[in-house]
Amino acid sequence: MPNSGPVLEARGLAKSIRSGSRVVEILRGIDFAIPRGTFAVIQGPSGSGKSTLLGLLAGLDKPSSGEIFLDGQPLSGLAEDEMALLRGRKIGFVFQAYQLVPTLTALENVMLPLDLTGCVGAESRSRAMGLLGQAGLAERTDHYPVQLSGGEQQRVALARAFVTRPPIVLADEPTGNLDSRNGALVLDMLLSLNREAGTTLVMVTHDEQIASKADRRISLMDGQIVADNARASSLEAVAL
Repeated sequence: MPNSGPVLEARGLAKSIRSGSRVVEILRGIDFAIPRGTFAVIQGPSGSGKSTLLGLLAGLDKPSSGEIFLDGQPLSGLAEDEMALLRGRKIGFVFQAYQLVPTLTALENVMLPLDLTGCVGAESRSRAMGLLGQAGLAERTDHYPVQLSGGEQQRVALARAFVTRPPIVLADEPTGNLDSRNGALVLDMLLSLNREAGTTLVMVTHDEQIASKADRRISLMDGQIVADNARASSLEAVAL
Protein backbone atom coordinates (compact mmCIF):
# COMPACT_ATOMS: atom_id res chain seq x y z
CA MET A 1 0.00 0.00 0.00
CA PRO A 2 1.20 3.57 -0.66
CA ASN A 3 2.43 5.60 2.26
CA SER A 4 -0.50 7.46 3.88
CA GLY A 5 1.63 10.45 4.92
CA PRO A 6 2.83 13.37 2.78
CA VAL A 7 4.34 12.36 -0.53
CA LEU A 8 6.99 15.07 -0.18
CA GLU A 9 8.25 16.70 3.00
CA ALA A 10 11.03 19.09 3.92
CA ARG A 11 12.16 19.55 7.53
CA GLY A 12 14.55 22.32 8.52
CA LEU A 13 16.05 22.36 5.04
CA ALA A 14 19.05 24.62 4.46
CA LYS A 15 21.57 25.00 1.66
CA SER A 16 24.69 27.14 1.67
CA ILE A 17 27.79 27.37 -0.52
CA ARG A 18 31.22 28.84 0.05
CA SER A 19 32.19 31.74 -2.19
CA GLY A 20 35.75 32.76 -1.52
CA SER A 21 36.06 33.60 2.17
CA ARG A 22 32.33 33.87 2.84
CA VAL A 23 29.41 31.47 3.08
CA VAL A 24 26.34 32.26 0.97
CA GLU A 25 23.04 30.99 2.37
CA ILE A 26 20.72 29.97 -0.47
CA LEU A 27 17.97 28.32 1.58
CA ARG A 28 17.21 28.60 5.29
CA GLY A 29 14.73 26.79 7.50
CA ILE A 30 12.48 25.35 4.79
CA ASP A 31 9.58 23.33 6.23
CA PHE A 32 6.54 21.97 4.38
CA ALA A 33 4.61 18.77 3.74
CA ILE A 34 2.76 18.17 0.46
CA PRO A 35 -0.13 15.67 0.44
CA ARG A 36 -0.50 13.11 -2.30
CA GLY A 37 -2.22 14.35 -5.45
CA THR A 38 -1.61 18.05 -4.74
CA PHE A 39 -0.73 20.61 -7.40
CA ALA A 40 1.76 22.90 -5.66
CA VAL A 41 3.69 25.85 -7.07
CA ILE A 42 6.91 27.36 -5.78
CA GLN A 43 7.12 31.10 -6.43
CA GLY A 44 9.55 33.89 -5.78
CA PRO A 45 11.81 36.41 -7.51
CA SER A 46 15.01 35.41 -9.30
CA GLY A 47 17.63 34.38 -6.77
CA SER A 48 15.11 33.40 -4.10
CA GLY A 49 16.19 29.74 -4.17
CA LYS A 50 13.35 28.15 -6.18
CA SER A 51 15.42 26.03 -8.55
CA THR A 52 17.84 25.10 -5.78
CA LEU A 53 14.90 23.86 -3.70
CA LEU A 54 13.55 21.83 -6.62
CA GLY A 55 16.96 20.23 -7.14
CA LEU A 56 17.15 19.27 -3.47
CA LEU A 57 13.65 17.78 -3.56
CA ALA A 58 14.71 15.67 -6.52
CA GLY A 59 17.85 14.44 -4.78
CA LEU A 60 20.02 16.05 -7.47
CA ASP A 61 21.87 17.97 -4.76
CA LYS A 62 22.29 17.51 -1.03
CA PRO A 63 21.20 20.01 1.64
CA SER A 64 23.67 21.52 4.05
CA SER A 65 21.29 20.56 6.85
CA GLY A 66 17.76 19.30 7.31
CA GLU A 67 15.97 16.35 5.77
CA ILE A 68 13.79 15.54 2.76
CA PHE A 69 11.30 12.68 2.79
CA LEU A 70 10.13 11.29 -0.54
CA ASP A 71 7.04 9.11 -0.19
CA GLY A 72 8.03 8.58 3.45
CA GLN A 73 11.66 7.69 2.75
CA PRO A 74 14.46 9.97 4.02
CA LEU A 75 16.95 10.90 1.30
CA SER A 76 19.91 11.44 3.60
CA GLY A 77 22.30 8.52 3.71
CA LEU A 78 21.33 7.15 0.30
CA ALA A 79 24.24 6.25 -1.96
CA GLU A 80 24.26 7.74 -5.48
CA ASP A 81 23.04 4.52 -7.09
CA GLU A 82 20.28 4.16 -4.49
CA MET A 83 19.21 7.76 -5.09
CA ALA A 84 19.20 7.22 -8.85
CA LEU A 85 17.02 4.13 -8.44
CA LEU A 86 14.61 5.99 -6.16
CA ARG A 87 14.36 8.88 -8.65
CA GLY A 88 13.66 6.44 -11.46
CA ARG A 89 10.76 4.90 -9.56
CA LYS A 90 9.32 7.92 -7.77
CA ILE A 91 10.00 11.13 -9.73
CA GLY A 92 9.23 12.50 -13.17
CA PHE A 93 10.96 15.67 -14.42
CA VAL A 94 9.85 18.44 -16.74
CA PHE A 95 12.46 21.07 -17.65
CA GLN A 96 12.09 24.47 -19.25
CA ALA A 97 14.58 23.47 -21.97
CA TYR A 98 12.81 20.13 -22.73
CA GLN A 99 16.02 18.02 -22.41
CA LEU A 100 15.02 15.54 -25.11
CA VAL A 101 17.67 13.22 -26.57
CA PRO A 102 18.20 14.55 -30.10
CA THR A 103 19.10 11.16 -31.60
CA LEU A 104 15.88 9.51 -30.37
CA THR A 105 12.39 9.82 -31.85
CA ALA A 106 9.50 11.19 -29.82
CA LEU A 107 8.40 7.65 -28.99
CA GLU A 108 11.91 6.57 -28.03
CA ASN A 109 12.32 9.63 -25.80
CA VAL A 110 9.11 8.80 -23.94
CA MET A 111 10.08 5.14 -23.58
CA LEU A 112 13.58 5.97 -22.28
CA PRO A 113 12.69 6.06 -18.53
CA LEU A 114 10.96 2.69 -18.90
CA ASP A 115 14.02 1.24 -20.62
CA LEU A 116 16.24 2.51 -17.80
CA THR A 117 14.08 0.77 -15.20
CA GLY A 118 14.01 -2.50 -17.14
CA CYS A 119 10.43 -2.18 -18.34
CA VAL A 120 10.64 -3.08 -22.03
CA GLY A 121 8.44 -4.67 -24.66
CA ALA A 122 4.90 -4.21 -25.93
CA GLU A 123 3.52 -2.88 -22.64
CA SER A 124 6.03 -0.04 -22.40
CA ARG A 125 5.52 0.86 -26.05
CA SER A 126 1.75 0.87 -25.60
CA ARG A 127 1.99 3.09 -22.52
CA ALA A 128 4.25 5.57 -24.31
CA MET A 129 2.02 5.62 -27.39
CA GLY A 130 -1.02 6.27 -25.22
CA LEU A 131 0.59 9.29 -23.54
CA LEU A 132 1.73 10.70 -26.88
CA GLY A 133 -1.85 10.30 -28.08
CA GLN A 134 -3.08 12.27 -25.05
CA ALA A 135 -0.51 14.92 -25.97
CA GLY A 136 -1.96 15.20 -29.48
CA LEU A 137 1.19 13.71 -31.00
CA ALA A 138 -0.06 10.37 -32.30
CA GLU A 139 1.08 11.33 -35.80
CA ARG A 140 4.50 12.57 -34.64
CA THR A 141 5.84 9.52 -32.80
CA ASP A 142 8.58 8.82 -35.35
CA HIS A 143 9.76 12.44 -35.54
CA TYR A 144 13.03 13.58 -33.97
CA PRO A 145 13.13 16.62 -31.65
CA VAL A 146 14.55 18.87 -34.37
CA GLN A 147 11.44 18.09 -36.44
CA LEU A 148 9.08 19.20 -33.67
CA SER A 149 8.01 22.66 -32.55
CA GLY A 150 8.86 23.89 -29.07
CA GLY A 151 5.34 23.15 -27.84
CA GLU A 152 5.45 19.64 -29.30
CA GLN A 153 8.85 18.98 -27.70
CA GLN A 154 7.53 20.05 -24.31
CA ARG A 155 4.52 17.77 -24.68
CA VAL A 156 6.89 14.89 -25.46
CA ALA A 157 8.81 15.83 -22.31
CA LEU A 158 5.55 15.73 -20.30
CA ALA A 159 4.68 12.29 -21.65
CA ARG A 160 8.19 11.13 -20.69
CA ALA A 161 7.77 12.50 -17.15
CA PHE A 162 4.51 10.63 -16.59
CA VAL A 163 5.32 7.37 -18.40
CA THR A 164 6.66 5.58 -15.31
CA ARG A 165 3.54 6.66 -13.36
CA PRO A 166 5.63 8.31 -10.65
CA PRO A 167 3.96 9.53 -7.45
CA ILE A 168 5.50 12.97 -7.96
CA VAL A 169 6.42 15.14 -10.96
CA LEU A 170 8.73 18.13 -10.55
CA ALA A 171 8.50 20.86 -13.19
CA ASP A 172 10.88 23.82 -13.53
CA GLU A 173 9.21 26.65 -15.50
CA PRO A 174 7.73 24.17 -18.01
CA THR A 175 5.95 26.90 -20.00
CA GLY A 176 8.74 29.48 -19.77
CA ASN A 177 9.99 29.00 -23.35
CA LEU A 178 6.56 28.71 -24.97
CA ASP A 179 4.11 31.16 -26.49
CA SER A 180 0.75 31.63 -24.78
CA ARG A 181 -1.09 29.06 -26.93
CA ASN A 182 1.46 26.29 -26.44
CA GLY A 183 1.88 27.24 -22.80
CA ALA A 184 -1.85 26.75 -22.26
CA LEU A 185 -1.74 23.36 -24.03
CA VAL A 186 1.16 22.20 -21.87
CA LEU A 187 -0.50 23.40 -18.66
CA ASP A 188 -3.79 21.70 -19.57
CA MET A 189 -1.93 18.45 -20.19
CA LEU A 190 -0.03 18.71 -16.90
CA LEU A 191 -3.20 19.33 -14.90
CA SER A 192 -5.11 16.61 -16.73
CA LEU A 193 -2.42 14.03 -16.01
CA ASN A 194 -2.19 15.30 -12.42
CA ARG A 195 -5.92 14.65 -11.93
CA GLU A 196 -6.19 11.40 -13.87
CA ALA A 197 -3.11 9.71 -12.43
CA GLY A 198 -3.32 11.25 -8.94
CA THR A 199 0.28 12.36 -9.38
CA THR A 200 1.58 15.10 -7.09
CA LEU A 201 2.77 18.02 -9.20
CA VAL A 202 5.30 20.52 -7.85
CA MET A 203 6.07 23.36 -10.24
CA VAL A 204 8.42 26.34 -10.14
CA THR A 205 6.77 29.20 -12.03
CA HIS A 206 6.72 32.99 -12.38
CA ASP A 207 3.34 32.84 -14.11
CA GLU A 208 0.58 34.17 -11.87
CA GLN A 209 -2.15 32.61 -14.03
CA ILE A 210 -0.62 29.17 -13.51
CA ALA A 211 -0.14 29.80 -9.80
CA SER A 212 -3.79 30.77 -9.43
CA LYS A 213 -4.80 27.23 -10.46
CA ALA A 214 -2.65 25.54 -7.81
CA ASP A 215 -3.89 23.82 -4.66
CA ARG A 216 -0.86 25.11 -2.79
CA ARG A 217 1.36 28.17 -3.24
CA ILE A 218 4.75 28.30 -1.52
CA SER A 219 6.46 31.68 -1.87
CA LEU A 220 10.19 32.16 -1.30
CA MET A 221 12.15 35.31 -0.60
CA ASP A 222 15.87 35.38 0.15
CA GLY A 223 15.91 31.63 0.70
CA GLN A 224 13.04 31.51 3.19
CA ILE A 225 9.34 30.70 2.94
CA VAL A 226 7.43 33.96 3.31
CA ALA A 227 3.98 32.56 2.46
CA ASP A 228 2.48 29.09 2.27
CA ASN A 229 -1.13 29.18 1.16
CA ALA A 230 -3.51 26.37 0.31
CA ARG A 231 -7.01 26.47 -1.10
CA ALA A 232 -9.75 25.80 1.43
CA SER A 233 -10.65 22.54 -0.32
CA SER A 234 -7.04 21.35 -0.03
CA LEU A 235 -6.92 22.19 3.67
CA GLU A 236 -10.13 20.24 4.22
CA ALA A 237 -8.66 17.26 2.38
CA VAL A 238 -5.60 17.31 4.64
CA ALA A 239 -7.85 17.49 7.72
CA LEU A 240 -9.73 14.42 6.57
